[in-house]
Amino acid sequence: MKQFIEVHYYLKDGKRDEFYRAIMESGVAAASRAEKGNEKYDYFYSPDNKNELLLIELWASEEVLKQHWETEHFKALGDLKKKYVVDTVISRYGVENA
Repeated sequence: MKQFIEVHYYLKDGKRDEFYRAIMESGVAAASRAEKGNEKYDYFYSPDNKNELLLIELWASEEVLKQHWETEHFKALGDLKKKYVVDTVISRYGVENA
């Protein structure tokens, strides 16, 4: 079953653009998109909250998602979160025929 992940990052005040740039410049997004089994990995700015960044992910299976969590770039994202993120809200859904 495919795995749809919705991640809401709530950033320190005024740090959303800097966090997004850090993700892009570090290669976290590119490496995640290049992983086998990744079908979507896109960031979106909230129109209502200047300190929120949304990440939408779609993975081919739970197994490839678990492999993603073991990668160096996933761990690097954790380090970036320590610097910029106040709170993270994650929703995960199993999706058939996506």
